[in-house]
Amino acid sequence: MTTDAWDPSQYNRFADEREQPFWDLARLLQPIDRPAIVDLGCGDGRLTAALHAHIGARSTLGVDSSPSMIDGATAHATDSVTFELGDIAAWEQPSSYDLVFANASLQWVPDHARVLGLWVRSLKPGGQIAVQVPSNADQATHRIAAELGAELLAEPPPDPVAHNVLPPEVYARLLDDLGCSDQHVRLQVYAHHLPSTTDVVEWVKGTMLTRFKAPLGPDGWDDFVERFRQRLVEELGERSPYFFPFKRVLLWGRVGPSGP
Repeated sequence: MTTDAWDPSQYNRFADEREQPFWDLARLLQPIDRPAIVDLGCGDGRLTAALHAHIGARSTLGVDSSPSMIDGATAHATDSVTFELGDIAAWEQPSSYDLVFANASLQWVPDHARVLGLWVRSLKPGGQIAVQVPSNADQATHRIAAELGAELLAEPPPDPVAHNVLPPEVYARLLDDLGCSDQHVRLQVYAHHLPSTTDVVEWVKGTMLTRFKAPLGPDGWDDFVERFRQRLVEELGERSPYFFPFKRVLLWGRVGPSGP
């Protein structure tokens, strides 16, 4: 994205639901003694700091491409928890970290085989990588957004989940190719109960729909969201509460004692 479309307050409207996969991913980790951690796609830093404390890390670096998210993350910075603006698609620091952690960020960048290679090469011998990505491009939210974008824009931005996220078995193969003989990869469906169908719109406004903000401009964005709301409710029905199933891929791997 060329402009910062992220709004931390909008994203955190569903903070409890978004935290579930974060901590499920953290539970995949094997014990590490005072590790050096990097959190790629750290957002506003709140969960980065919580992970640092939970694991008892020696140091933690959070990296995000959104200036507004990094601005918010400064509230959680300490001598041992730091944050910086950066491109996670190009990030690499060979043999520097005990843990590379990336929750709901990898889907925004293409060529996952290449990017995961960079991240795994940033691990020390015996280091661990843990990544979570959404895998719900087949849902009505994604389909309707793509259809509406094609109607309103000559060159609509592609759906990052549809274009970038791979099947779980492909991630397993990639981890094996990268030297992670110990691994765990799974597809999980999270069962969210939102107050109503229209709250699904508020959910995706904070994530998947953000790609339309810059090309549409402020007025076009508001019109887009309203049209999206109407079509989604028409298809799903207005229900209160609304059951919102959300598929995600969680993957964990550990390199051998000689490194990747």
